[in-house]
Amino acid sequence: MPSGSAANSATACASTARPTSLPNNPAAACGGAVLVTRPEPGLRETMQAVAGLGYRPVACPMLRIVMRRPRLPSPRRLDAIVLTSGQAVDALAGAARTEPAWLATRLLAVGDRTARRARDAGFTSVDSAQGDAATLAALVRASLPPGAAILLASGARQGDALAARLRQDGLTVHRRVVYAARPAPALAAEARAALAAGAVTACLFLSAETADSFVRRYPAALLPVLATVDAMVIGQGAAGVLGALPWRGIQVADRPDADAVVALLRRTGPTARRQS
Repeated sequence: MPSGSAANSATACASTARPTSLPNNPAAACGGAVLVTRPEPGLRETMQAVAGLGYRPVACPMLRIVMRRPRLPSPRRLDAIVLTSGQAVDALAGAARTEPAWLATRLLAVGDRTARRARDAGFTSVDSAQGDAATLAALVRASLPPGAAILLASGARQGDALAARLRQDGLTVHRRVVYAARPAPALAAEARAALAAGAVTACLFLSAETADSFVRRYPAALLPVLATVDAMVIGQGAAGVLGALPWRGIQVADRPDADAVVALLRRTGPTARRQS
């Protein structure tokens, strides 16, 4: 078992970051290590936000995103694109390389980060629902007339309920699976080492899928370590899955987005302590 929390913090602050961790400035990372379990795209962005709060982020992606190339409808036959996650942006950006009309098609995104990613990819008419599937459905209803045709681009086993809701609202929904999330085979080596050293303060979970992959692959020998680690999660679905492990606590974000999950660190971390 790890020694006291002061020793753990000192160990974390003295660590030299490898390519999977940020930052490389020991003085800037005195809040301990934080495991970030989301995959790319988005992993590095979240790690930078964690580092900005005085922690040492450690990459521990529990999913691997595999892009698919389904046959898409012509963008000229669509009134809008609807995206439930940022992972779908890359697939449509790829389609735009051969069909530039995609970039001019109106795009309705579930949240601000997905919207920002779409704009960065070249989409010129982007709106954000600033929330979850429910707020996205409301944005679609408010933005489009009945009978409008949309492309709902999502991951495998995602988007079915939203597609059904939008069809009930009278929209023509072309749903396409543009990526699949595969479970990681194991926790990353650096994450296991940080846990074994007692250096981990918290683990961040941005979906129930990443939480499930983490629970299924967590080493039994390291279960006692979690008594000093908080799980910080995007919603109740992830929280329910993580209840299978003996955490110090499970904290649920106020909103279902990455910024709100990182904000949980801000409330209790080194930045909050310096300001108090």
